[in-house]
Amino acid sequence: MSRLTAAGLVVRRGGRDIVRDVSATLASGMFVALVGANGAGKSTLLSCLAGLLKPDGGEVTLDGVPLAGLDRRDLARRRAYLPQALRAEWPISVERLVALGLIPQLPAFGGLPGGFEPRLTRAIEAFDLAEHRFQPATTLSGGELARAMLARALVGDPEMVLVDEPTSGLDPRHALDTAGRLRRLATEGGKLVVATLHDMTLAARHATHLMALRDGALVSFGPTAETLTPSLLRAVFDVEACVSGEGREVYVDYTGPAAAGG
Repeated sequence: MSRLTAAGLVVRRGGRDIVRDVSATLASGMFVALVGANGAGKSTLLSCLAGLLKPDGGEVTLDGVPLAGLDRRDLARRRAYLPQALRAEWPISVERLVALGLIPQLPAFGGLPGGFEPRLTRAIEAFDLAEHRFQPATTLSGGELARAMLARALVGDPEMVLVDEPTSGLDPRHALDTAGRLRRLATEGGKLVVATLHDMTLAARHATHLMALRDGALVSFGPTAETLTPSLLRAVFDVEACVSGEGREVYVDYTGPAAAGG
């Protein structure tokens, strides 16, 4: 079981704290939706949790060991990170793009060992990319590239998956599929999944836990069913909202801006 702990995280830029004293413990089996308004510090916090950005204060530990002290290759094996800005720089095939996710597990020399081929095929087929397998990645649509990048992140079977806006640019079917897949990775696969999300209905239906930021500070963290309330949405987004239904039938409806001083 993996435990990722943030203790008093602070990130400063331009004389201002964009992550402010954030502390939380995340564990295997959780699908954590990291939510907040634009500029709330979600992507910055996600980068710290992934070990890609050193905080100015506090630390992140994995199973009690500071991320800064872990071997980079070992960390890459254990955690997958997918940024928000996705680009294919070279016209390599989709197959080769997805195979890049296996690099931390490959020998220093030689090609892809035969034992990895079934895993690569499963990842390509799971993300509805079989017909694009040999297509140059630079010719994919934005949604197709997003799916290929997610396949690359997951093909290595990491313990932790951290993704920044994984449903951005996806059509409704693939957005639903991606959210459901991330939940299953956590609840059935036993992985820790952390994803920044803007679609609160998707978060309500699929995330096991909600982590809400405002102006870099942690407003609330807990099980989604208990945490996602109209008062939280008002505090985080300055909107009035209704949260209706339960389980996979819950939905969030925004009714208007929050009253000044409310």
